[in-house]
Amino acid sequence: MAETDKRNLSLVYTTLIPRSEKEVNFSCLFNEEFKYILLPVSYSLVCFLGLILNSVALWMFITKMRPWKPSTVYMFHLALSDTLYVLSLPMLIYYYANRSHWPFGVFLCKIVRFLFYANLYCSILFLTCISVHRYLGICHPIRALTLIKPRHAHMVCGFVWTAVIACLVPKLIFVNTSQRGNDTLCHDTSRPDEFHDYVTYNSVVMVLLFILPFLVIMVCYCLMARALCQPRKGLSQSQLSSSRKKSIKLIIVVLVVFAICFVPFHITRSLYYSYRILDADCRSLNIINFAYKITRPLASMNSCLDPILYFLAGDHYRSKLLRAFTRQTPNTRSTAYVILCQQTSFCRYASRRIQDSLVNTTA
Repeated sequence: MAETDKRNLSLVYTTLIPRSEKEVNFSCLFNEEFKYILLPVSYSLVCFLGLILNSVALWMFITKMRPWKPSTVYMFHLALSDTLYVLSLPMLIYYYANRSHWPFGVFLCKIVRFLFYANLYCSILFLTCISVHRYLGICHPIRALTLIKPRHAHMVCGFVWTAVIACLVPKLIFVNTSQRGNDTLCHDTSRPDEFHDYVTYNSVVMVLLFILPFLVIMVCYCLMARALCQPRKGLSQSQLSSSRKKSIKLIIVVLVVFAICFVPFHITRSLYYSYRILDADCRSLNIINFAYKITRPLASMNSCLDPILYFLAGDHYRSKLLRAFTRQTPNTRSTAYVILCQQTSFCRYASRRIQDSLVNTTA
């Protein structure tokens, strides 16, 4: 077999679980040529868009959105998590563009893989926090107003970071590199002899950091939908309309993020690991491996989709963002004011009086 063909095929020890700790079946080869185009291109787009959008979001939260509301605190930490992740993508882009050769060492391999999952589960938990906060605001507005303060939101975010890091510490232990000819591979899982333990650990993390938060979000959204369909006393029609629109936008954006980024990734990854443990035939493994590799960049896309949430459902984020990027000079504002004023009879009258006074002054 030619050297180039060997580089395009992944041997079984990089993808399959051995029948025993010492025996590895080398008969199954994966053709993964597609990932050397798909992953560098998709990660480059996510890196470019995610860095711009989240940098703008962080700048807005720090400079334009103070004093922070609890929901703003959650969105700031979500943007921070996304920014940390996209900053790690250039190394992955180089890795896959260089046909799975990792020149950066074991430590950075562990960090890059860790940051992917840290961002994944921090995003899920922060979206859960935002959803629960909006649920309390809709279904229990008085209690939410009196009990939930920004300092409480900071405490919750600190707990989220601590919980995610604690749950992912074993990931730093499992992830490792290996040699394939002249190439150094940066694995996303573990060594073959530790794979059963890794799958068990991964299943526990998925239940704690994905399935349970997703169930909480769905319960909150069902209760919110029921509350939004009922008439509310003590609120004006405009207040009701604004609250409903913002809540509906939140529900739509979060569900879209889960449908595109989180659910397909967890399903295909679970199938991929199950097929490996069951020692499935090579054809089935190639199919599920292809599906799993496609959903990995989709999972990364949450870094680009989260800023849409800030724009559509964030408290005053859209208005302040538009104001910041359409700031005009005084003369331009005056011109815009004159044009706007000309639309009403009162302003036309005021404009004539101002012009007459200017003529008298210059005469």
